[in-house]
Amino acid sequence: MLKRVAILHHPHSEGAAAFARQLEREFTRRDVQVGVSDVWADGVPALIPGSGLVICIGGDGTVLRAARVSCPDSPPLMGINMGRLGFLTDMSPRDFFNHFERVLAGDWRVEERIMVRADVFDGPESPMEYHGLNDIVISRQSPGRPIYVDVRVDHALVAVYRCDGIIVSTPTGSTGYSLSAGGPILSPTEHHLVVTPVSAHLALGRSLVLEQSSEVELRVTSDHGAILSVDGQEDVPVGSGTLVRVRVSEHVTRFARFRDPASFYAELAERLEFQLSSTMSRA
Repeated sequence: MLKRVAILHHPHSEGAAAFARQLEREFTRRDVQVGVSDVWADGVPALIPGSGLVICIGGDGTVLRAARVSCPDSPPLMGINMGRLGFLTDMSPRDFFNHFERVLAGDWRVEERIMVRADVFDGPESPMEYHGLNDIVISRQSPGRPIYVDVRVDHALVAVYRCDGIIVSTPTGSTGYSLSAGGPILSPTEHHLVVTPVSAHLALGRSLVLEQSSEVELRVTSDHGAILSVDGQEDVPVGSGTLVRVRVSEHVTRFARFRDPASFYAELAERLEFQLSSTMSRA
């Protein structure tokens, strides 16, 4: 039986915050300890240890933030969609209450997904370490000013890209920025990283799917600065000559699921069709 749950909600959605308070009352009535917070609040990491479940109320951004702050404990995450597409939030509020007794019993399927780690070597100090569920991106800082990125895989030179950026994506992130840059879609439970250049000029423009054990080295050259982005949410300035090593993280993200894993491709097609229809309707 579930004894403690953390409920994290989108910081700017009144509906998500109200639903979080509703869930808090329901769990409390069933003698479950509850911690509730805006997912970006400073006190969130303190809510994670000891929690048997982390409920994320919002959109995919809420889940991505929750996945990072849940390391290294990595309790199961359950996403409730109060946003738009919801690639990572596969339940509606109604779905949640339809499964409430199973949630209390811990009767769910655990789906484990890899994360990506970046170590940034910028000077003599110890490298800065970052972990993401979707991707690590090195990109230009100034519009119209490409960067040069020396890309090596397992110490072997692949290319020196003159480009807008380089994406190193997990299978989870393969339906995000990497896909929009022409990258492949991977099954979310695969264990490979994907390297995808963004607007590469006179260089190999195709994605590379790596072995699980491979390490990518990215060395940036730019007179106008560059940015390292983690899941599109945390931005770190990167100076010219900085070395970034990227590999599969030692941490994982676990999702609590009720749906059959075989539904992934049908749901993906449905969401992409919805996105395409929404884009055309705004045109």
